[in-house]
Amino acid sequence: MDKGNYSVVSEFVLLGLGHSWNIQVLLFVISLVLYLMILSGNIFIMIVIITDPLLHSPMYFLLANLSFVDIWLSSVTTPKMIADFTSEKKTISFGGCMCQILFAHFIAAGEMVLLVVMAYDRYVAICKPLHYTAIMSHRVLLGSVLLSWAVGFVHTMSQMVFMVTLPFCGPNVVDNIFCDLPLVVKLACTETYVLELLVIADSGLLSFICFVLLLISYIVILVTVRRQSSGGLSKALSTLSAHITVVTLFFGPCIFVYAWPFSSFPVDKFLSVFYSVITPLLNPVIYMLRNREMKSAMSRLSTQHVSSR
Repeated sequence: MDKGNYSVVSEFVLLGLGHSWNIQVLLFVISLVLYLMILSGNIFIMIVIITDPLLHSPMYFLLANLSFVDIWLSSVTTPKMIADFTSEKKTISFGGCMCQILFAHFIAAGEMVLLVVMAYDRYVAICKPLHYTAIMSHRVLLGSVLLSWAVGFVHTMSQMVFMVTLPFCGPNVVDNIFCDLPLVVKLACTETYVLELLVIADSGLLSFICFVLLLISYIVILVTVRRQSSGGLSKALSTLSAHITVVTLFFGPCIFVYAWPFSSFPVDKFLSVFYSVITPLLNPVIYMLRNREMKSAMSRLSTQHVSSR
């Protein structure tokens, strides 16, 4: 198509959720409350871990980083979604759309790697307890966190270098609550078959590899513990339950969406909301309710706060 015969798209229209004004108001209130809970819950976890000396261990260092990442993962899309519930014109600029895609993939890919590191931390703690401190040293922890951000950066840039060069001449309607990469790619005014393959190979493969590594680590842990002690299996399951729950909630929607990224399903919008709002909210809830050390630390923090008055 001759570039002189079409106008360049300067903004995208987000269809969002529902069209009734009453539903929009209800969704606005619910989303705002959930987002504030995400911020307060994850910030509270970071404060508890930083202020409690008993939680200055590799596991909780990684958990604090997970809470930090969850705040940013939700903040990439949720504030815009909340604002759109009170707006008749649900649009986002071209630059804003590209930024949503860039940071969403950057942060999500980093969180995938971080969850793998957390699984490895549990493997070392349960299967090699005598060597735990030596293996999970400060240098290894810092390197692991930096690696997660590096993987996220490489992942998102490998797609964005092609994405920003695509011509967009209309239509400009994105049937979702935010700019998701597969949906925006389909709006390009050119053949995108190669880029679609790249997205499947990049996003889909990264999700699948990380999920397989997590499954392998959990299986190895459970098999090792079962061989060593019959009673140790239940203890290991209790320790891993929070991790397994978080991993399932994070990777479930992600694998479903990016296993068939260019096929539309009615459940896609729900998964987008779940991925950007519900999962970052459930992480602090799960760790605060199912982790004994976190509950003890919260109790100590509240006691100190009351006694200081």
